[in-house]
Amino acid sequence: MHIAIYNRAFDEEDIVLFEQLFESLEKHKITAIVYEDLVRRLENIIALPAQFECFSESCPLPPKTKFLFSLGGDGTMLDTVKFVGDKAIPVLGINLGRLGFLASTSADQIEFAVTSLLAGNYILDPRTLMHLDSSIPIFADAPYALNEFSLHRKDSSSLIKIHTYLNGEFLCTYWADGLIVSTPTGSTGYSLSCGGPIIFPQANSFVITPVAPHNLNVRPLVVADSSIISFEVEGRAEQFLCTLDARSEAIDSHVSLAVKKETFVMNLIRLEGQNFLHTLQTKLYWGVDRRN
Repeated sequence: MHIAIYNRAFDEEDIVLFEQLFESLEKHKITAIVYEDLVRRLENIIALPAQFECFSESCPLPPKTKFLFSLGGDGTMLDTVKFVGDKAIPVLGINLGRLGFLASTSADQIEFAVTSLLAGNYILDPRTLMHLDSSIPIFADAPYALNEFSLHRKDSSSLIKIHTYLNGEFLCTYWADGLIVSTPTGSTGYSLSCGGPIIFPQANSFVITPVAPHNLNVRPLVVADSSIISFEVEGRAEQFLCTLDARSEAIDSHVSLAVKKETFVMNLIRLEGQNFLHTLQTKLYWGVDRRN
């Protein structure tokens, strides 16, 4: 079996966790495929496995990859989307960060995670991805997102106007700092912080959430994920910011944009005892009331 290991940053106290992970993989005769930059950061600190392979942005994950371990926070998990793409490689998030909503496996569960995967004691949780089409090439390597697409003002403090269309029909013009379109997975992230609703992962929906709108008559809107949502942006500045998850590109007002449901999904791994409601309650304190 081959398991890929991804991490983009770690603290000194996390080093022991990498040692434990590599020891567990070797004990179970699992070949590690390690992110190339992570190898450079670890090679003078710990003993790497006797045999391992590498992957990077320019060297994709091989088809033999069975699982991918993401060690970090939720941002690290979002990075893995571009590596997995349409390969259907399931991803397990091991939380080294603060919140760990997507990366819900704790660092002290590394051995449990490895043995659970070997025994088949896990559930695949398919998550909808969002695809971006644009009139110019942007995000060409991976024009899709797990959490959200967004538009923002960039070089000015002035509001921007985002003309928004739903399946070709005019929806409205948002006068705001920006606009978010999130998947159900992303509904607990940036969209939530801007007043958007929580959507269960199994819901076939997108959420359109304005960022600091200068209107009292616009609120977050839930639409079917079969919709095509398109945009035209204008404002006083020459450029605006377009994002897919944590990745961003500068665009101008001549660029036309549209988002829709991606043709493939991302499979997250849920171990025993992990579910969406439990994560809501323990990470976001949903429904916590001292009177109960």
